[in-house]
Amino acid sequence: MSAKPKADLSAQLAKYERVALMLQGGGALGSYQVGVYQALAEANCLPSWICGVSIGAINGAIIAGNAPGNRLAKLQEFWSLVTSREVMPAFSGLMTMMLGQPGFFQPNIVSPWFAMQGSQAATSYYDTSELHKTLDRLIDFGRLNNGDVRLSVGAVNVGTGDNVFFDTAKERLSAEHIMASGALPPALPMVKIGDGYFWDGGIVSNTPLQYLLDEEDDKSSLVFQVELFKAAGAIPQNMQQAETRQKDITYSSRTRQATHGFQHALSLRSKLAAAYKRIPSAKLSAEEKAIMRDYADAGVVNLIQMIYQSKPDENGNKDYEFSKSTMEAHVAAGYADAQQTLAHTDWLDKPTAAQGVAFHRLHID
Repeated sequence: MSAKPKADLSAQLAKYERVALMLQGGGALGSYQVGVYQALAEANCLPSWICGVSIGAINGAIIAGNAPGNRLAKLQEFWSLVTSREVMPAFSGLMTMMLGQPGFFQPNIVSPWFAMQGSQAATSYYDTSELHKTLDRLIDFGRLNNGDVRLSVGAVNVGTGDNVFFDTAKERLSAEHIMASGALPPALPMVKIGDGYFWDGGIVSNTPLQYLLDEEDDKSSLVFQVELFKAAGAIPQNMQQAETRQKDITYSSRTRQATHGFQHALSLRSKLAAAYKRIPSAKLSAEEKAIMRDYADAGVVNLIQMIYQSKPDENGNKDYEFSKSTMEAHVAAGYADAQQTLAHTDWLDKPTAAQGVAFHRLHID
């Protein structure tokens, strides 16, 4: 099912100013991203920028917060820990609801309906203090903030409703920033950072692609986008399927919309730069000359999309079904999909300035 990628992709990767890895949120489905990263690392296709939301932020922080030789082992340690409870897949979701997950979250002693108003326990069903300890153990935050991989994690400001990104290019990140990105209400508690309180970024946008596209540095980018929910799917025939379909639509990526908007913006910038060129240089202000230079050299984006393909027997609890066997299946699927993707070496070719954006997807819905 999976073809080995060619050993040396360095020539194609060297054409880009950055290699980015976009990691979507999806709870237990996040183990798929481990397999994808393993295949990328084996092909020496290492990201210089990781953007993550929710479980993607956790996986991304573990990658960015460790030396290349240790990253996969630390990812495996995290997933082995949170899936360490011995339970059959059929009962895993129920056990998660009742007991939480080791090293991740556990039920509050007092129900939020009976907790003191204003307390953390009053606004969530679970406590995530164990996750804080896990992140502190698995991540070198000195390396995360000063290493060779930029990390950006998406969250939502509870007070304003604004989508925000905590970014090592702009500030120092701690375990709290990573936890904020994965604080999905009402299950998990909001996280205080500075004067603000934050929830899971997936509430507003579960895929961080737009954050990269909005970047104004005009760097050419090879982007691997790893998604855990697919937009297209069958019409539900029962309530279980309806719940699953609703979740897929809610958390799937709006990739086409984002890339079309980006391509349109590149086209407009190119036309504006061409218009300025027709004006004698002496008549242009310094600002107009700077705009012309900037817009004439806009960065292209090559987006390679991998989407986890749900199995027929999966249902609405697939994002909190943390059994070990299911985790291992997700990892294997991600590994196979990434290997098959990298076997299409022509997909790694840099788009032309006229194209602006190239789009490749392993799975065609």
